[in-house]
Amino acid sequence: MSAYHRPASLDQALAIRAGADVAVLAGGTDIIPARTARAAWGDPPRQDVLDISAIPGLNRVETTETGWRIGCLVTWSGLLRAGLPPLFDGLCQAAREVGGAQVQNRGTLAGNLVTASPAGDGIPNLLALAAKVELASAEGRRILPLAHFLTGYRATALRRDELLVAVQVPRLDGAQGGFRKLGARRYLVISIAMAAGVVALDGQGRIRTARLALGACSAVAQRLPALEAALRGVTLAEAAQVPQAAHLDGLAPIDDIRASAAYRRDAALVLLRDLLAGMPTP
Repeated sequence: MSAYHRPASLDQALAIRAGADVAVLAGGTDIIPARTARAAWGDPPRQDVLDISAIPGLNRVETTETGWRIGCLVTWSGLLRAGLPPLFDGLCQAAREVGGAQVQNRGTLAGNLVTASPAGDGIPNLLALAAKVELASAEGRRILPLAHFLTGYRATALRRDELLVAVQVPRLDGAQGGFRKLGARRYLVISIAMAAGVVALDGQGRIRTARLALGACSAVAQRLPALEAALRGVTLAEAAQVPQAAHLDGLAPIDDIRASAAYRRDAALVLLRDLLAGMPTP
């Protein structure tokens, strides 16, 4: 029988994490279905559970000197209630489309990152936000850019003695975020392709910073540096015409039951153009 731990402090949780191979439980929207499915196939889970949901202070969105810090217990619904600026509009749009209300009320943004699914809706948005993850262990803390944290298909740089305790997002004054998702239906669906972006304009109304990322089109969601460079100095009115098929050369979409690789590539280009066309002008 598996042991169940529900510590009341982060230090207690990190001590347990350091001493045992445990499955970390926060919102439970990933771990519970996975364990149930294994049990249904006659393979009951044996890994101990570390429930971190009772640890105080991890469910806050805080403003810092350099940006924002999103605790690992912040749910999708909590994110929407946080009153974040337009920089976060893409991430908030994704929060409204992650599952149904029950999933949004229980599922956490940090859990979406640790699961590291290529179709995780939060991941391309956080890449576009230039987010970093804060990892804690009994030995101390370290901070990694999200792109370095995600190492492959459902794989991360998280060590077995660490917990992802927060996501850090830097300030970008005057920036606007956006998100486009394609699925077989609007809600309760795994994405076929996703495009997320953050755009900031200069004093002449031209793009000074563009960060764009695609999800569900490769083993790991990816930024598009060549397209970002091509957009600098362009007006928003012209931006939707800039993305071209060559800007997607670094992608490696797959054929599966939801879509073919060719369809995903074509869809990603349409999503990018639609995303840029929909960015509001100041």
